[in-house]
Amino acid sequence: MFKSIEYKLYIYMILLIGAVVMSTYLAIQTEYVYMVLSILLGIFLLHNMRRSYNQFNKNIIFLLNALDNGDYSFNFAETKLSRREKELNQMMNRIKEILSRARKEVIENEKFLSVIMESVSTGIIILNEENVVIQINRTVNQLLRLPVFTHINQLANIDKSFPDLFRNLDSSDTKTIKIANEREEMQLSLRASEIILQGRRLKIITLNNIGSELDYKEMDSWIRLIRVMTHEIMNSIAPVTSLTDTLLFAFRKDEPYEEDSLMQNTVEALQTINSTAKGLISFVNSYRRFTGIPKPQLNPVSLQSVIERAIVLEAAVLQEKGISVTLHLPDESTVRQVDESQIMQVLLNLLKNASEAIPGEEGQIRIELMEENEKIYLDVCNNGQPIAEDILPNIFVPFFTTKHTGTGIGLSVSRYIMRLHGGTLTHFNREGWTVFRMAFYHSSK
Repeated sequence: MFKSIEYKLYIYMILLIGAVVMSTYLAIQTEYVYMVLSILLGIFLLHNMRRSYNQFNKNIIFLLNALDNGDYSFNFAETKLSRREKELNQMMNRIKEILSRARKEVIENEKFLSVIMESVSTGIIILNEENVVIQINRTVNQLLRLPVFTHINQLANIDKSFPDLFRNLDSSDTKTIKIANEREEMQLSLRASEIILQGRRLKIITLNNIGSELDYKEMDSWIRLIRVMTHEIMNSIAPVTSLTDTLLFAFRKDEPYEEDSLMQNTVEALQTINSTAKGLISFVNSYRRFTGIPKPQLNPVSLQSVIERAIVLEAAVLQEKGISVTLHLPDESTVRQVDESQIMQVLLNLLKNASEAIPGEEGQIRIELMEENEKIYLDVCNNGQPIAEDILPNIFVPFFTTKHTGTGIGLSVSRYIMRLHGGTLTHFNREGWTVFRMAFYHSSK
């Protein structure tokens, strides 16, 4: 069509020049009527020349405006046209189709990336150079729990040092922060990277909850250490108990030794060594109990039914102490793939600890079961004395106890069982209540 328009313009220009020359000649010959007709012919030719030129521009402008407005529904006619005009319209329709496909691919990629961002367990924050929040994913809302998060300064609502920490985070840095909310206490790892997109410098900050990973590594280290210790202790103690048993049997089998003070002292010393060694073996066996927890046998279990049966098992102790139990359970059954006996063991241990933490009358235990963001929380709360601050860091350490009796492995075993189930066991205080939370993170409905 370019050549077609070019030919038309040449023809119109030649005719227009001819009309001007003719008008001039007729004016000299005083043929005014024909002169006027020549002028009108020139005006007509000029109008057609401008119209042909504008038609081409009009199509181009329409194409650009439509694409700029995101309108891809138009089509240029491809019939009843000259060959050149048809080729141009086909070319513009092809341009439209190419850009339309590219636009659809961009939209689909954006949706795909959005789904990925919302699905990952890593929090993602995108900031511009003014530290305005451009985009965040759902995990950030779950971790930070800010009602409004549009600027980095709003992090001061969590901790006054956070805005400067996030603002000064470089690409080579890795920082660790602690955040406590009404649900749990978390340890977050922060990393930053920068990109330039459409001339804008953007900072991407990722947040990962590493508390579970650190707890798992700590528990794994304890188990490895305990296995080594139990092996070495048993290798040393077992021969001692065996020899003392043999010697005691030999002394008792022989003649009476009551009047022989040396012999009597020897027997008493052997008895002391024997009882001490057996006490050590009993202690080592409690270590073995901690490290010998089997892999969970998972089955679909209603957590409501586990809670109700645990309360029945502890009912006598709770009634004897005058402790009331309040349940806050959802109407619909909450089912998870768990090892029922192991989860029951954890729940019974938490109920036992809760009842022991309530010294006087009017004791209350509250059990809450809730589901939020594909996570299930089972809280065992008591209104007893809160755990002392100096004791708190050690409550999950194996064999740490403040009781006169007991091995101190209840909470550590319970936490390990929750780890085997892909969950966590945490402690926090909430409005006069001491709370131990069993969190199930992986949905298995």
